[in-house]
Amino acid sequence: MGAGGRVSGMDGRDLVRSVRIFSTVRGLRAVRSAWRRRRADAVGLRPRGAERARVPGPAQGVEPLPGGGIVRFARSRVRVCVASGGTVFWGWDGAEPLPSYALAGGPPEPDPRAELEPDKGGGWRVVSERVTVAVSRNGAVEVRTPGGVVLRRDLPPRWWEPVAGGPARWVQRTEVPADARFFGLGGRAAGPRLRSGTYRLWNTDPRGSFAPGDDPLYITMPVQFVVSDAGTHLAFHDNSWDGQVTLREGEDGAGSGHDRPGASELRMGGGPLRCWVVVGTPARVLHGWTALTGAPALPPSWALGPQHARWGFGSEAEVARVVAGYRERDLPLSALHLDIDHYDRHQVFTVDRERFPDLPGLARGLREEGVRLVSIVDPGVKAERGNRVYESGAAVGSSGAYVRDTRGRKVRGLVWPGECVYPDFTDPAVREWWGGLYEERLAQGFSGVWHDMNEPVSFTPFGDMTLPRSARHVLEGRGGDHQEAHNVYGLAMARAGYEGLRRLRPDERPFLFSRSGWAGMQRYGGTWSGDVSTGWPGLRASLSLVLGLGLCGVPYSGPDVGGFDGSPSPELFLRWFQLGAWLPLFRTHAAIDAGRREPWEFGPEVLEHARAALAERERLRPYFVTLARLARLTGAPYARPVWWGCPEDRALRDCEDAFLLGDALLVAPVLERGTDRRAVRLPRGRWYDTATGQAYEGPGQVLVDAPLSRIPVLARAGAVIPVRGGDGTDELEVWAPAVGRTGGGLVVRDVGDGWAEAEIERYTSRLVGGRVVVERVMGDEAVEVVGRVRVRGVG
Repeated sequence: MGAGGRVSGMDGRDLVRSVRIFSTVRGLRAVRSAWRRRRADAVGLRPRGAERARVPGPAQGVEPLPGGGIVRFARSRVRVCVASGGTVFWGWDGAEPLPSYALAGGPPEPDPRAELEPDKGGGWRVVSERVTVAVSRNGAVEVRTPGGVVLRRDLPPRWWEPVAGGPARWVQRTEVPADARFFGLGGRAAGPRLRSGTYRLWNTDPRGSFAPGDDPLYITMPVQFVVSDAGTHLAFHDNSWDGQVTLREGEDGAGSGHDRPGASELRMGGGPLRCWVVVGTPARVLHGWTALTGAPALPPSWALGPQHARWGFGSEAEVARVVAGYRERDLPLSALHLDIDHYDRHQVFTVDRERFPDLPGLARGLREEGVRLVSIVDPGVKAERGNRVYESGAAVGSSGAYVRDTRGRKVRGLVWPGECVYPDFTDPAVREWWGGLYEERLAQGFSGVWHDMNEPVSFTPFGDMTLPRSARHVLEGRGGDHQEAHNVYGLAMARAGYEGLRRLRPDERPFLFSRSGWAGMQRYGGTWSGDVSTGWPGLRASLSLVLGLGLCGVPYSGPDVGGFDGSPSPELFLRWFQLGAWLPLFRTHAAIDAGRREPWEFGPEVLEHARAALAERERLRPYFVTLARLARLTGAPYARPVWWGCPEDRALRDCEDAFLLGDALLVAPVLERGTDRRAVRLPRGRWYDTATGQAYEGPGQVLVDAPLSRIPVLARAGAVIPVRGGDGTDELEVWAPAVGRTGGGLVVRDVGDGWAEAEIERYTSRLVGGRVVVERVMGDEAVEVVGRVRVRGVG
């Protein structure tokens, strides 16, 4: 983040704190803004009053349709459709796949071979090659494997409808196998395995730094990734309203006892009850999810290198000093990020000319050194006459670009520039206008942007730092209020920025990442941790967020290395830096009062070990390029849970302190103070310690050294990995396969930062007479690779 909201609580002490932070004037404005929001909701939201409960009732008939059909009940109806790829959709009370902010284009085509047919017990079912969906006579929906094993059973839903009219709230209870483990739900600080508990679905600035116990955070998604012995599936309830998910892990009966199934209860305050389910192996599930919600945006190659940010650089001279510090110490640096302090009075799309008199010249000079500038962009526009952005937004369309209340007045909130208005990114005309504003950022020399404060945030001393729920939004012409638009606000802003950058520089892939978002946000870029707290728990939360978001289809993310607030100890900073070097987005960042995050600020020992981590990141840059390309093609995240290739291994499902980087590497970060040796849970197969070359056999747990100089990284036997050689050109690194086994890998070369398609190269490895042979597979032929191959793990 840059500057996250710092006001919290509802008592007098927190109000005093808010006044101190924002100055007396801003503190009083925050109070006024909060009361204004509450008054707007009191006027604009109809009280629910008396409610009438409803359940589907008994089945009364069916209507066959392509891929499935409609089952009618006494008081509701459900439409079920199985797509040709095995993806399942069902929607209650006439809910259809569209409109949807999550889907990329239209829904997939129905499977022409899947038909609605009678099932036992008076129910109905749809049978396809990959999945069977059964609807009971009372409205329960089961998802089964082709062999008939139940992966998920949604019990009949229940609605509560206001007697006087208005949106119905609803609850959906679900049962899963007793051994199932839950993952996903967006960015969660605890995990990646989600324990029994309640998780809210409302994108939220935690009003300061967060740790593993804090929930919700900036990105919430009604996306559950469920892993069990019976199989893996992803369930997505396409509804952006405020809600909560209560999870309860099941219990095995231990042989003679009874199993207690796992359970999920989803409660939503309104909106449609519709669900998508994708089944298969983890790789197949993410591929199907990507096909549904869109391919991840491909970051430019330079964005896979180390990046540095700080809230409070303060001047061009300080930026130049930091970059020179990297160069003088021979430390690689790909990008430097400017936070809100480079703006003129914090106003978006401006520059403080006193502190940054020649920003384009600074950007040109840095780019010649291989360093790109990245700019923060907040959605709040200062409501001030004469403000160029404010005035241009007021001229958009017939009523302007900004969110309004039920009386037609612009909704105002308090953010860093002062009193602000908020663009309505759910309006296509507003997105086009906003995207055009990035021309100013490009003219200043920036190569990318990071979106902040876009939950959206309005400072208030009374807890909920967002817009009035009654605020009106265009919602692509349908119309609606902030109850529906809130969670997709950041997603729609990311779309506006991404599409604007594509129009302005059509030959370059945009670089954009966003603090807030929703299902499908990967189409427009990635994200980062936001204001993770400085401390060992914050370090652990960083890994949880990246892995959880990857399972929700967002492969490019990373933390604020070192934590956002406070001053990390040299050991904590180094261990965080070492973890960050193996994650997709590798960025150091800190708050304005949290000290510097340059590696040399922590002493010579930390500097040397950080230099080693940076060197290894640069050596593996071709591997990160490959992972980025494969993520776009398949949806597979760069960083994956260790159970990715063998979800049937129950011990691996519970492993939360290590991860796979692609298929080839297992990274075991140090997450506790004073650790120089740690246990690592291995998937099946042979694994090599990349530092010592020692081989271990999985599945099982081993103890490996974790000195301060490095974190344990193990390579899969047989893996073929593209790396950067000592002369700067690419070569292949192959880890010797075990006797009688083969290995391999995929390689995608860097073809620049444009839109050129890259060829996927496939390699295999095997032992022949004690010698490791690497072959490139082209069609039906395999040609041995001679030269530019480095063999490791032999002997």
